[in-house]
Amino acid sequence: MAGDDPLTFPDVPRAELDQALTTLVEQAGKVLETQGRLRALVRANRAVVSHLELETVLRTIIASAVELVGARYGALGVISDGGGLEQFIHVGMDEGAVEEIGHLPEGHGLLGALIDDPRPIRIDAIAADPRSSGFPPGHPPMSAFLGVPITVRDTVYGNLYLTDPERGGFTEDDEQLVRALAATAGFAIDNARLFAETAARQAWSAATADITAAVLGGSVDEGVADLISRLVALTGARAVRIVDVEADAWPDDAVLRSAVEGRQPARTDDLGALPPDGGDRLGPALLVPFDRDEAGRSLLVVAREPGARVFTAFELERTVALARQTQLAVELAAARADRQRMLLLEDRARIARDLHDHAIQQLFGAGLELQSIQAAIGGPLAQRIDSTVRTLDDTIAQIRTIIFALAQPHGDDSSLRHRLIDIVHEIGGTLPVPATVSFSGPVETVVEPRLADDIVAFVREALANTVRHSGGSTAAVFVTASADEVVAVVSDDGHGIGTTPRRSGLANLAERARGRDGSLVVDSDSAGTRLTFCLPLSGGDGS
Repeated sequence: MAGDDPLTFPDVPRAELDQALTTLVEQAGKVLETQGRLRALVRANRAVVSHLELETVLRTIIASAVELVGARYGALGVISDGGGLEQFIHVGMDEGAVEEIGHLPEGHGLLGALIDDPRPIRIDAIAADPRSSGFPPGHPPMSAFLGVPITVRDTVYGNLYLTDPERGGFTEDDEQLVRALAATAGFAIDNARLFAETAARQAWSAATADITAAVLGGSVDEGVADLISRLVALTGARAVRIVDVEADAWPDDAVLRSAVEGRQPARTDDLGALPPDGGDRLGPALLVPFDRDEAGRSLLVVAREPGARVFTAFELERTVALARQTQLAVELAAARADRQRMLLLEDRARIARDLHDHAIQQLFGAGLELQSIQAAIGGPLAQRIDSTVRTLDDTIAQIRTIIFALAQPHGDDSSLRHRLIDIVHEIGGTLPVPATVSFSGPVETVVEPRLADDIVAFVREALANTVRHSGGSTAAVFVTASADEVVAVVSDDGHGIGTTPRRSGLANLAERARGRDGSLVVDSDSAGTRLTFCLPLSGGDGS
């Protein structure tokens, strides 16, 4: 039967079928391999976009690229603003080799070629390429090389460098995969930079608010100190200083002189020793004009270690904003202090007027009325009234002293009255009953400065002796000026000078009086001591 015959095929068609099946299997293998590599690319992309911290993103990119194409070594170089490499993150090389090499690549040879011409480079042997500059001592040998640029917003951010793949060389598929990963990496880097910039702006804004509050709520010095500490934390600086310096103290460097003479913020990659005092060498720095007052020109210097990462334009911008905000806060604080000082002076002037126009007049009227009563009654009661009138006169003199102190600006070193008031408060305030001071006559008008120095010295010495030696409870200072002389009297209610042989202080005062053709009179007994220092206004000049 025909059905019992064996099934046979011609030899030629069978060979073609075997070839077709083999080709189909090979294509299926390639499809599976491609699918596997695409899945690996998807995993790499997912890993790259799953982080927001820029440093983590960069390390994830290079680790994913190495795994994606089976490379032994990989690196990511971040291009600096001036060319070359700002950062160089690498994987695959052991720490011993890194230490032996000593320094990271600076962007020469093949690395520099990719920086100069940002197009992918794929070669089978690094040493055979004319663009290669060789390897430093201790560097492990490398053969095949694949370099792909990473672009962020149409700007080359950095480059991916891969060497020594497991299969011996990089294929066109490897290049396409790495280029696809680089495209995703660009988006991830952009997002990470935006996130980092947002966080940084928040930190800088918080620092600005805190420093402004510190200046307006406390002292200017505290605000400036807070500015310095915040800049150290925000920029990772080694040194932050405010330098008062003239332009000719700086080296002949265009950037430095622009900051000093032109009052323009600037960046420098290598500051060197900080003028004018020198000191340790510093690296990248920011120079920002920062004048705390009108007395002189100053610079805010923010510097990192030599060889450290250079400052970015963003860091310069925020440092300038923070410095100017601090200066504005200082100016506002000074203006507010001036306004408060003016309000205080106005208030003190009003109080002085009220004391003069009301209190003194009422006391003076009461004294006149008591004197009229005294004249009418006579006898012991009249003596008591006379004592009360003298007390009222002393009180009026004290109020006039208070009026003068209130009406004049505080801390006027040229005013004899203020100098004496300060001394009486400083020294006489330590007595059980604080000492008092009163003035009579044109003290400020007739007493010239050198004569005022002698009177101040007398009052200081006399009050100091009272506090240390008299044992009294209080003291009083009276200064009277006329057309011919000025007389200063210091009296106390102590036990008197006695017979102590040591009177060097009084001897010095007596010598000072004789030098101006004046005199020092000492009246002392068990009821107290009275020192009278009398200087003629037309006497010797003390020279």
